Amino acid sequence: MERKIAHELLSIGAVFLRPQEPFTWASGIKSPIYCDNRLTLSAPRVRQQIENGLAELVRRYYPACEMLMGTSTAGIAHAAITATLLGLPMGYVRSEAKTHGRTNRIEGRMEPGAKVVVIEDLISTGGSAIDVVEALREAGANVLGIVSIFTYGMKRGLERIAAAGTENHSLCNLDILVDVAVEEDRIAPEWKERILAFRDNPSDESWIKQ
Repeated sequence: MERKIAHELLSIGAVFLRPQEPFTWASGIKSPIYCDNRLTLSAPRVRQQIENGLAELVRRYYPACEMLMGTSTAGIAHAAITATLLGLPMGYVRSEAKTHGRTNRIEGRMEPGAKVVVIEDLISTGGSAIDVVEALREAGANVLGIVSIFTYGMKRGLERIAAAGTENHSLCNLDILVDVAVEEDRIAPEWKERILAFRDNPSDESWIKQ
């Protein structure tokens, strides 16, 4: 499944690999990869594979799950579709509480002690997913874990998720994706090590000069 998802993400341009012309993230970090999983929503065939895959991960790792919670905003649609496949209730967590109405941050009816799985599109440093996990716990949820479409596998992200007392299972990861990209002649073989060097130490830009 990992290799199939990697192929699909590359085929629709949801993942760009460009070590020769790095992207600049909002944090200022130079990156050889840019991931836009929102594009999967407008590709029905790929979207179906993604949602079926997310549902399978929830069944496999969290059979006791009672509710899905999407991250705002990218995880909302995926949580909704996956919850439909699983016959589960869903909701989502805002990045900040509303300043009007009921001033909700968590949308959807969640019972105290509910066994919840968080649906995220992308795991990099893990910050946004952990923020959602903590908000749900504060509201009384029993967060079983995080399920995502793609993870960079960055050390910082892995450490932060572990420190938060949770875990993540992804449909695809950077190692598999670059392997598939090389096999399909989407990137030169020598680019693989440069991309993985970035993943292992994002603040060290020596990979750009390799």
